[in-house]
Amino acid sequence: MDFKRSFLSLCLMVTFGLLILFFVPSSFSTPDEGMWTFDNPPLKILKEKYNFVPTKEWLDHVRLSSVRFMDGGSGSFVSPYGLVMTNHHVAMGQLQKISTPEKNYVETGFLARSREEEIKCPDLEINVLVSMENVTDRVRAAVKEGMSDAEALKARQAVIAEIEKESLQKTGLRSNVISLYHGGEYWLYGYKKYTDVRLVMAPERQAAYFGGDSDNFTYPRYDLDFAFFRVYENGQPLQTPHYLRWNSQGAGDGELVFVSGNPGSTDRLYTYAELEMLRDYRYPLMLDYIDKFIAALREYAAKGKEQQRRALGIIFGLENAKKAYTGEYQALQDEELMAKRKKEEEKFRQLIASKAEWQQAYGDAWGIVEKTVEANLAFSRQSFYQSLRGYRLPQMALNIVRYVSEVKKPDAERLPGFHEAQLPELKFMLFSPAPVYKDLEEAVFRFTLQLSLEGLGPDDDFIKAALQGKNPEEVAREVMAATKLGDPEFRKKLIEGGEEAVAKCQDPLIVLARQVDPILRRNIKKSQDEIESVLVKAREKIAQARFAVYGKDAYPDATFTLRLAFGVVKGFPYFWERKDKLDLSTPVNFVSTCDIIGGNSGSPVINRKGEVVGLIFDGNIESLSGRFMYDDVKARAVAVHTAYIIEGLRKLYDAAFLADEIEGKK
Repeated sequence: MDFKRSFLSLCLMVTFGLLILFFVPSSFSTPDEGMWTFDNPPLKILKEKYNFVPTKEWLDHVRLSSVRFMDGGSGSFVSPYGLVMTNHHVAMGQLQKISTPEKNYVETGFLARSREEEIKCPDLEINVLVSMENVTDRVRAAVKEGMSDAEALKARQAVIAEIEKESLQKTGLRSNVISLYHGGEYWLYGYKKYTDVRLVMAPERQAAYFGGDSDNFTYPRYDLDFAFFRVYENGQPLQTPHYLRWNSQGAGDGELVFVSGNPGSTDRLYTYAELEMLRDYRYPLMLDYIDKFIAALREYAAKGKEQQRRALGIIFGLENAKKAYTGEYQALQDEELMAKRKKEEEKFRQLIASKAEWQQAYGDAWGIVEKTVEANLAFSRQSFYQSLRGYRLPQMALNIVRYVSEVKKPDAERLPGFHEAQLPELKFMLFSPAPVYKDLEEAVFRFTLQLSLEGLGPDDDFIKAALQGKNPEEVAREVMAATKLGDPEFRKKLIEGGEEAVAKCQDPLIVLARQVDPILRRNIKKSQDEIESVLVKAREKIAQARFAVYGKDAYPDATFTLRLAFGVVKGFPYFWERKDKLDLSTPVNFVSTCDIIGGNSGSPVINRKGEVVGLIFDGNIESLSGRFMYDDVKARAVAVHTAYIIEGLRKLYDAAFLADEIEGKK
């Protein structure tokens, strides 16, 4: 089904039918800042500023109605029949995996007109956060007096693995111990996971991504960036009492709204020295990598229409990442922002120095972080290039090689990612039936090997192990032509055959993974023993210092776990003067001061009643500095209006049955 003509008709119907709301600020000056954990919502701020205090029942309902997409993004249940709403761009990976040369659902869109037509996604996992337990005391108790930093890190990792394993065995939930405040607290999160997830509806890309990359991270916007999936349990649509009721009227001018989602990561609690490292080293390295990766993929995509289809999702993701990284890099180069961060840190350290016991306990932490970061820049660069990258198959090969050896070890001694509680998710991805395109795998692997060669030189031990005297083009062509790892049954047999089967396997990608794995393991050990162990201890001191000075009236950095943000619908004054030129009868997209970042895509925008009034899909360009510092003057979260979604479903896509389900009319 091709939705393009329908979307163009809608553009004519609602030309500039844009909701740009301007809010007259209240006398309360506290900004709408924070990505708050559900155990510690900002109740005092909400009460004082908005005269609203969400009840425990309200918070629990919102939490249990919110979901996490494990391939990146957020979403929410919007009907009692397991219907989940998210963004089209969050759904794109699965859309590509179920597409074929004959049916390109990314471009044409998809609509299931019955439950039987809903398409099962090959490897999509959706999580609902059902339990939270503070395990800080147990984690800290594992670290004994007199332990070295490396020994302390191993002790923490061992007890975390033990906690996760116990929880998995006891509850059956996906069990993850999350470090908050960079070691200030440790929480055990239990997730109900769903792996039978089926695509219900997605508009065509032209509608969802209207304006293309040039409009990305901008506002005004006119995007119909939504998609719907349905969660199944035991072969039937999930019956859930927790879902967000729909409000097609949306939110009014200055109205308090909330965003419940899974922001990926922020660096607001980083030290100034760490920000300098990001600015001077990490961001230039990543931007160079992304530019070269995009160029390699465009070269591949230019070979034909099918190659273009296969590469589309990766290129989209890289272009999005490039724009985000560029904005964040510019923020780090902003003298005013950096001066504010430096001043904040200096003030904090002065407060610590004002009390002898604080200074003795925490005062050396900042210097340790700075010294450790500076001392390991060269190693960090080397490790970046000493990596077995690719699209899917090279990492699968490495995971198989490691899986069969790691599972023989005691749980506490395994590499990260291979602990007992992590194995179900690892196998779920390893055995994914999603299609593998060898020509795409070859193109990406050739690029990554060439990048490593240029970054390390021909005499590096990783390069020698990976290339074996050949050039990147030869290695990529030969291994991808002969490998059988594209077959999920072959991957499964290797895992079931264990260490002996993998050791005897002559598949060229498995052989290559075996050759480079000792070097990569060496890097992991050095990183843990000399960098991570030192930084974890120092950051934990800083976190404890922050609690000592400020208490817990603060939120932790984002960790791709469920958070609650709040704000008001608030636009830009320089647009408000042109309001008479706009037809506001059909709202399309709107903005608010809610504090979001990448990972929040697909999050519902909720009003005080717990009703969904919008769907987060982007931030404006000014919001990108929010990785390091919140700004409510210019930064905005951009959302699709609920009325626009219903308008599209009923009048464009002939999906009144779906609109009825969402609006509770069936």
